[in-house]
Amino acid sequence: MLSLKTLPYLHRPSSPFKSLRFPSSSSSPPSSLSFSSSSSSSSTTTMAAGISTVEHVVLFKVRDSTDPSKIDAMISHLRSLVSLPGVAHLSAGPVLRNRSAAATFTHLLHSRYASKSELAAYGSDPTHLAVVKDLVLPICEDILAFDWVAAGIAPAPLTPGSAARLTLAKPTAESSSAEVLEVVASAKDKVAGPVEVSLGENFSPARAKGYEIGMLAVFPGVGELDGMDNGEVDAVKEKVQPLLESVIVVDFVVPPPPSSNL
Repeated sequence: MLSLKTLPYLHRPSSPFKSLRFPSSSSSPPSSLSFSSSSSSSSTTTMAAGISTVEHVVLFKVRDSTDPSKIDAMISHLRSLVSLPGVAHLSAGPVLRNRSAAATFTHLLHSRYASKSELAAYGSDPTHLAVVKDLVLPICEDILAFDWVAAGIAPAPLTPGSAARLTLAKPTAESSSAEVLEVVASAKDKVAGPVEVSLGENFSPARAKGYEIGMLAVFPGVGELDGMDNGEVDAVKEKVQPLLESVIVVDFVVPPPPSSNL
C-alpha cells in the first residue's frame, strides 16, 4: 500500500458536490455516480456464500512536466508487482476518462487479494516499497488510495481489454456511509448487462481523503461501458444525490499482462 504521509493533502474538492448525472454515450464526460449489476453466467458462482475479495485502488496524478520515460518506468514497475506473493490481480495504466469534477487523476492501479492480511503483506513488501519510493513519489503530485471488501466477488484477475468504472463517494456530514451503501446497493439490480459490480466501504480511511464508499463496475469492453442504459436508475440518483458531498468517477481499461521478460 502506498503511504500518503510523504505527500501534502492536495486533493480536496473546492466546493460541495452539487449535481449527480448518469453517463451516456455522449462524448462529453459528465459528473456521475453510475450503477450496474451483473447478469453474466458467472454471477451465480461468484455470489456463493463466503466468497469475497479485497479491492485495492490507487489513483495517481503525475506532474505535467514529467518526462514520459519516467511515467513508463513507473507503470511497468507497478505492473511487475503482480508477481508478489498474495496478489490475485494487478493492473496499472492511464486513466481513460475522468468523469467528475473532483477527479483530476492521470493513472490508476487496481489489485485484488483474498484477504486483508495478503494486502498488508503486499503493502510492506520491500519490492513494493522501493517502487513507491524511487518511481512513484518523485513524479506524482497527488495520490489517493482506497480499500474495500466486496462480498460475492472472487479474487480473480480481470480480463485484459475489459473496461471498468471506478466510483468513490464521500457522504455529507449529515449522512453516513451506511445510508449511501443502502441506496447504492438497491440500484445494482436496476440495469442488466454483462457487468460485474464490486461494492464496499473503505477500511483504510487515513489514505482515502474522506471518501468512504467504493464501487467498481467491470464491463467486457469500452463499447459496453459507453453504451449502458441508465434510464431505470433515475429514482436512485435522486435518492443518493442529497447524501453526497463529492464523488470521484474514472474509467480505465485493463491492460495486457506484463511481458515475461520484465
